[in-house]
Amino acid sequence: MKAVQMVGINKPLELQEIPIPDIGEQDILVKIKAAGICHSDVHYLKGLSPVSFLPITLGHEVAGVVEKIGSKVNNIKIGDRVCLHYMVTCGNCFDCTTGNEQFCLDGKMIGHHINGGYAEYISIPARNAIHLPDEISFEQGATLMCASATSFHALLKARIKPGNTVAIFGVGGLGQSAIQLAKAFGATKVFAVDIDDKKLNMAKTFGAIPINNNTTNSVALIKNLTKNRGVDIAIEMIGIPTTQKQALQCAAPMARVVVVGLSNKILEVDTYKDILGSEIELIGSNDHRLQELPLLIEFASKKMLDTSKVVIKIISLNAEEINNTLEALERFDAGVRTVIVP
Repeated sequence: MKAVQMVGINKPLELQEIPIPDIGEQDILVKIKAAGICHSDVHYLKGLSPVSFLPITLGHEVAGVVEKIGSKVNNIKIGDRVCLHYMVTCGNCFDCTTGNEQFCLDGKMIGHHINGGYAEYISIPARNAIHLPDEISFEQGATLMCASATSFHALLKARIKPGNTVAIFGVGGLGQSAIQLAKAFGATKVFAVDIDDKKLNMAKTFGAIPINNNTTNSVALIKNLTKNRGVDIAIEMIGIPTTQKQALQCAAPMARVVVVGLSNKILEVDTYKDILGSEIELIGSNDHRLQELPLLIEFASKKMLDTSKVVIKIISLNAEEINNTLEALERFDAGVRTVIVP
């Protein structure tokens, strides 16, 4: 089968011919119909988050059709439309059995620790497959598995409730989902902070109040529009110390500030002013949980979450096109989401 693989740090991805993966008795073989390209893939390519081996097939946002099942699989049928939870775990440890499988010591992420979705086929445990209703396209189903799922988990970590005000810093693939989900959970105001007017215009169509962080003092404006109180929830989805600091600065007393964006830079915090004085909670949000995904799919089925606008570009399983997209993501110039359709 064809696969576009990472062959080295800072090297262009290459199209390779590799064997179709085998499956075990509890696995399924999925013919990939769509694979999203995520900013995390840039981190892997640059060595900021090391991959487990080389060459490796990147891609952790995957949807497709089941083509083969293992002898002990009974919850999935050949021909089923599925999207894939990207954390492959042991299923038996304390973290797995308590629903926090992202902390499984044996956990492996597709496209990071094992081969992922920039390919024609993928093998994965059947328990990682989530049924994808006919009304959700494969392209949208793929993006649900990372961008939307990560946003969903962050809002759950923030304990969002009706009547909350929310600020989202970074409205790319994750942020556009976060806006819609916050609205679905009953947020009264959602502020979208970014420097890309196209993304901000899209955020506005989802009911957010757009703020260009290049031309506006976003913290001052958010404070002004919340009667100098600040927001109940601030979510940082970029991984830049400046916006992480702004998320803290626009928080209301007893607010929850959730850090989602990956970064290898140090965030300096004034302990009293930024956290203790107003009893701010600073929360880390890592990936998402398998048990959260069925409800997320239901939100999408009911159009409470619509990622059709988020998928702005569809490309083929072509190394040059994928490399161009990754380069644009590194420049923060790739639009919202690009999806590979093999």
